[in-house]
Amino acid sequence: MAAAQAYCTGLLLPGERKSIEPMAARLHPGRVQAAHQLLHHVVAQAEWDDAAVLAAVRAPVLPAIARPGPVLYWIVDDTSFPKQGTHSVGVARQYCGQLGKQDNCQVAVSLSVANDHASLPIAYRLFLPEAWAEDPARRAKAGVPEEVSFETKTAIALGQIRQARKQAYPRGGARGCRVWQ
Repeated sequence: MAAAQAYCTGLLLPGERKSIEPMAARLHPGRVQAAHQLLHHVVAQAEWDDAAVLAAVRAPVLPAIARPGPVLYWIVDDTSFPKQGTHSVGVARQYCGQLGKQDNCQVAVSLSVANDHASLPIAYRLFLPEAWAEDPARRAKAGVPEEVSFETKTAIALGQIRQARKQAYPRGGARGCRVWQ
């Protein structure tokens, strides 16, 4: 638990690079090597279920979001994270919204519920580019499970919507559809 908390703290601290080594240096400047090992374990070896983490966050947050008004929207988004290296899972030269151009980045597809006051992600999945999906050596080195295959961002989003409908998430009002670019 302390390792996961340290990792989350490292992600939230100021600093341009959010990889393990710079985060370890910001968290524990006098014990960088020990902090590096702790954070590396969380990222590389600790077993955790991202759906369970989202559920744990969702349980108290969704009712708080709904206090000022009901969920009105479902938002599908592909969020990109610029990356300098090529070893992180899914990093490829692709469109990066943060940069407004093609560059090295990771992309995640998310589904959020929202009203006019707040939003909450209810599904989140890393996009695995086709080049990654078709490279067994790269997948094995990065620990990508065999059952993970290439899916377009649209297919990922539709799967998230189907799952959310099965789980009976609030669908919101009949206000139509708004699209933001």
